[in-house]
Amino acid sequence: MGKVVILGVFVADTSYRADRMPRMGETILGNSFALGPGGKGSNQAVACARIGAETHMISKLGQDDFAKLALDTWAGAGVTPHADQISESYTGAAYIFVEESSGDNAIIVAPGAAALIDAADIDARADLIKSADVFITQLEQPMPAALHALGIARAAGVTTILNPAPAADLPEGMLALCDYVTPNETECEALTGITVETEADAKRAAAALRALGVGTPIITMGERGAYLDGHGLVPAIKAGPVVETTGAGDAFNGGFAAALAEGQSPLQAVKIGCATAGISVTRPGTAPSMPDRSEVEALLRA
Repeated sequence: MGKVVILGVFVADTSYRADRMPRMGETILGNSFALGPGGKGSNQAVACARIGAETHMISKLGQDDFAKLALDTWAGAGVTPHADQISESYTGAAYIFVEESSGDNAIIVAPGAAALIDAADIDARADLIKSADVFITQLEQPMPAALHALGIARAAGVTTILNPAPAADLPEGMLALCDYVTPNETECEALTGITVETEADAKRAAAALRALGVGTPIITMGERGAYLDGHGLVPAIKAGPVVETTGAGDAFNGGFAAALAEGQSPLQAVKIGCATAGISVTRPGTAPSMPDRSEVEALLRA
């Protein structure tokens, strides 16, 4: 069992399914509503723990019912929390629109207390970060905190992963702290200026990311799979009809990080990430959709 430390955000997902997105000023009737645990960092932690890694989650929460949802979610998945609870803010929340016919989504995230994570919070968890086999973060918490944590991990020889989502301008030198960067096509274009529609596009974009200092770029390409620099396109692994794509990237990153932490090769780790994502999209919700290791191994054997 490898050890993975994750810096990220928990948000309570409020998910609305409807035939289409309402236009500005318009009200439409939805088909269903669900409340559940989410946030990129939290989803990745749940996926990582269910694949079998010793998983630690660094974040901040409010003192409210959504904080209880976070702590219960992590306890159920076997994630160890390192999350201060503060009364000056609220636990994060997200609005998720899911298009009924396709399962595609649009999301607004309000990070709440996690938006207050700063360098001092990272310094307080420095020993934890240094003790990891793999450290992974995203861009839902403040950028300076993510940059500082990556620097601590890199200096300690920890394998570093940046999932650059949501897309944002990165500080100079941040990508050079990353052994792996895992953007989707949209995030990759934001980082490189290269539109990624084909495997050839992904190869050019990966070269651009390497030129910016990334060790090994991995570009997730939805239903096509994931492009692993130095190998090529690793096909997606289908587990059944798509119900909802929310959290698929988080499932990939959590499975990938867990596999790397236990010593799997990058190619095998990407395959495990693809299988984790492939199962997750066949189920509604985000954290509840994350499969366990036995499900992933069964899919890989199929």
